[in-house]
Amino acid sequence: MQPNLQHHPKPAVGSNRGFQVWWQMTRPHTLTASFVPVLLGSALALRNEKFHFGLFAAMLVASMLIQAATNMFNEYFDYKRGLDTVDSVGIGGTIVRDGIKSKTVINLAFGFYGIALLLGVYICANSSWWLAVVGLICMAVGYFYTGGPFPIAYTPLGEIFSGFFMGMLIILISFFIQTGTVTSTSILVSVPSMVLVGMIMLSNNIRDLDGDKENGRKTVAILLGKKKAIYLLATMFTFSYLWVLGLIISGIAPYWTAIVILSAPKAIKATKGFIKNNIPIKMAPAMIATAQTNTIFGFLLSVGIFIGHIFS
Repeated sequence: MQPNLQHHPKPAVGSNRGFQVWWQMTRPHTLTASFVPVLLGSALALRNEKFHFGLFAAMLVASMLIQAATNMFNEYFDYKRGLDTVDSVGIGGTIVRDGIKSKTVINLAFGFYGIALLLGVYICANSSWWLAVVGLICMAVGYFYTGGPFPIAYTPLGEIFSGFFMGMLIILISFFIQTGTVTSTSILVSVPSMVLVGMIMLSNNIRDLDGDKENGRKTVAILLGKKKAIYLLATMFTFSYLWVLGLIISGIAPYWTAIVILSAPKAIKATKGFIKNNIPIKMAPAMIATAQTNTIFGFLLSVGIFIGHIFS
């Protein structure tokens, strides 16, 4: 039986905490997962002597709005299913802790979608209207990730969907709107970003493994168990670095992209953090380190591609 949270009094939001509460609802630490792929796709386009700042800015804002809205959908639907409580770890907490009405959260999420749609019209008008179909699919995935009768996030497909749509696809769209095409190079370079974005979801599921199991979810972490899930995380970290090395050796990426190795300490910190801790709150730093690995790795990869373009 799900707990009836409706009977618990909600605290009022203090006026001095108003902005902080609304900002926290977007889960700002996750927004780099949408920022970095846009940057990487644009860096690849610049390598091909193509760059339009207006399209870059529109894609960047639209991606971040969709990411923020997806986080709000997660907040709303987990609350409605009785999964979030005042003591829950890793949530924005605007509904159960700060007294924001659930209807306000869902309406704001759809409002962000509305703004993203307007930006999408601008992007399509200056590139291709076929992107409208792709964009609508991305928005649908964002909603059904935790919404609907069969949420994607509650299945073993969560990492795959998040990695593909928030990692690879954003890179390819960002590249396409600048160049009008998708190349084999853009696809190959987007692979490690796809993997690392998926690992953010895996790290979240490792932390929430016990609670998710109690609530009937079937995530990869639950199916594998904590030990094997951490092994998978470490393996995917290693794969991402080896993939870039392969791109350099094959001449697809400039040797400057080897600077992604500077993000390795974060990957090591994340892996060790999960190995050493079993309590969700104590695993939070490891999850943050996983997200930082994706952010720093993607940023350095973009910088390496940009520097390689300058000195080519």
